[in-house]
Amino acid sequence: MTHKDESQIIHDKISIPTPATRTSRARLIKLLTDNLTAYNATVINGRAGSGKTALAADFARRAGRPVCWYKVEAGDADLSIFCQYLGSTLRLQRPSLDQERLLQITDSPESDRAELLAEAFVFQLTEQKSDPLLVVIEDLHLVYDADWLVPFFHRLLPLLPADIHLIITCRSLPPAPLWRMRSKQMLRVIEESELGFTFEETLQLFQTYGLSEEHARAALRETNGRAAAVANFAATPGIAGRAVADNFLALEPRQMSSLGQAASDLTT
Repeated sequence: MTHKDESQIIHDKISIPTPATRTSRARLIKLLTDNLTAYNATVINGRAGSGKTALAADFARRAGRPVCWYKVEAGDADLSIFCQYLGSTLRLQRPSLDQERLLQITDSPESDRAELLAEAFVFQLTEQKSDPLLVVIEDLHLVYDADWLVPFFHRLLPLLPADIHLIITCRSLPPAPLWRMRSKQMLRVIEESELGFTFEETLQLFQTYGLSEEHARAALRETNGRAAAVANFAATPGIAGRAVADNFLALEPRQMSSLGQAASDLTT
């Protein structure tokens, strides 16, 4: 099988996204910080616009450890492509990783090649001691149908050393054999309901735009705390200032709901 060389790798897929948030959500950052030592991995689960990527990227910049980021695409359902991108982002922090050896395993006809690949990744990551590592795999749901996914992660998660934490973002829970691992204290699932903005978080965001508590309450009421919709409500007045924001407060509830839905749709 032909593999991509380094020049063919799409480097945006292994780069931390540019932060889009104006405020950091201390409540969720603390939760992720606690997870670093309490669990092997964290799943951030929520629909488009619920704030998964923004949270993971904000945490990646605050975690105090090297970060390896990998944004999955549907074409990465091929195990060799997945291995190349995961290996490439890991090599940014662990240059000694033998990617060719890992790719040889993906070419193997062995029925347990996914498990063998997981073991090889862990062995290479632990062979040479280095700084603690945070690995973020974004949008894993795009390859849920791949036949290797469950055996690979089912083998990988229990073997992860204590100094490596994995964060997975997804729009639906991983297949049952994986999310059930939370009962074994290996996996912490952050559900969409936990991602919703609280009033305090909404107020903090709106204050960065010079907007009032009343504006924050109106936005929270009409968006139900959905991250993308809250952010759009806050940003819409923008440079125009409070006068435009006041127009939101003057709208009929039905009009407010339509605007909130439109704002959410723009981010999906």
